[in-house]
Amino acid sequence: MNTHTKYAVQTKPSIETKCPVKTTLNLISNKWKILIIHTLIDGPKRPSQIRRSINEISQKVLTENLRKLENDRLITRTVFPEIPPHVEYSLTDLGYNLIPILNQMYKWGNNYLTTIEQTDF
Repeated sequence: MNTHTKYAVQTKPSIETKCPVKTTLNLISNKWKILIIHTLIDGPKRPSQIRRSINEISQKVLTENLRKLENDRLITRTVFPEIPPHVEYSLTDLGYNLIPILNQMYKWGNNYLTTIEQTDF
């Protein structure tokens, strides 16, 4: 028997454009969203675990971005009925579909850094 509750977002994500590139950029438009998604690749995490893995993020900014990612259906929030309540976030199938994009960003960034380090100015 399930002892936890997954919360499904009831609102439709706001899609401001029909352009696929703009849509993707809007969904992962800031560094916090990308870092949160990257943190969740290995599996569900509690908010405190996510915050520890992203040292520079404030609690307020983390909460705002978790809500946005949940509203955009890239992550899901699961609440376990314990005292105190236990909450975990995990990637949805749509969120997992971003992993190849993040991997390409990593490869490109690594190549860029290597190229810049080898360039004499």
